[in-house]
Amino acid sequence: MRKKLAAGNWKMNGLKADLHEVAALIAAHPTPKCDVLLCPPATLLAAMSMTAAGRIAVGGQDCHMAASGAHTGDVSAQMLADAGAHYVILGHSERRADHGESDEIVLAKAQAAQAADLTAVICVGETEGERDAGATLEIIGRQLAGSTPEGATGANTVIAYEPVWAIGTGRTPTLEQIAEVHDFLRARLIERFGAEGETIRLLYGGSVKPSNATEIFAVSNVDGALVGGASLKASDFGAIIAALDAA
Repeated sequence: MRKKLAAGNWKMNGLKADLHEVAALIAAHPTPKCDVLLCPPATLLAAMSMTAAGRIAVGGQDCHMAASGAHTGDVSAQMLADAGAHYVILGHSERRADHGESDEIVLAKAQAAQAADLTAVICVGETEGERDAGATLEIIGRQLAGSTPEGATGANTVIAYEPVWAIGTGRTPTLEQIAEVHDFLRARLIERFGAEGETIRLLYGGSVKPSNATEIFAVSNVDGALVGGASLKASDFGAIIAALDAA
C-alpha cells in the first residue's frame, strides 16, 4: 500500500519570517496520516529543517548532477542532504523551460540524488500545444523513460505529473484526463520496474487547491499532490493535507 504524500513547492518565495507557517502547519496537523513534504528555496532549507524538527520532511527544489566542483551558484545533492533535506524536486517544467533542462540532465540529477540518499521527485508534463496536438501520452512517456534512472524504487523515487498549462493558471484537467495520465504512468512503471513499479508514488500537480483536492485525490493512481502557491500558507496546505488524509 502506497502511503499518500502531500508535497509543497515554495518555488522562489519565502524568507525566515515565513517559517511561522511551518510551525502553524505542524501545530494544526500534528499527526497526519499522509507524509508531508515542504521544498523551500535553498536559503531556507537548513532553517526549515530545524523548524520542522522531523515532524515533516523538507527537500530541495533542484540539485546539480556533480557532487562538488567549479559550479558557481549551484547546489549538490550532498549539500542538500547536509542541510537537512530528504527529497529533491527534479525536472520541474519551470526548470525545463527556464534553464533548458533535458531529460538527460534530469536523469543525471536523479542519479546524483540517489547517490546522496535523497528521494527524487521527478516531474513530467505536457504543454498546452502538446495536449491540443494529442501528444500528451507520447510526451509524458518520453519524459518518464528519459528522466527516471535504473534502480528506481518506491523509497528513492516519486513521479509528479504536472500539466504545464495548469501550473499557476487556475485551470485544471478533467478528472478523466488526470486518470488517463496516472494510469498510463503506473502501467509504464510496472512495465519497466516490475512489482517495484507498483510502489512508486504518483503525485498530481497543477492548480491543486482546497476546493478541488478531494475530487482529485479520489482519482485512480493519484497518491498525493505536488502543490505550488497553496503550500505557502498553513491554512491552505493544511486543508489539502486534510483532504488527502480523508481520501
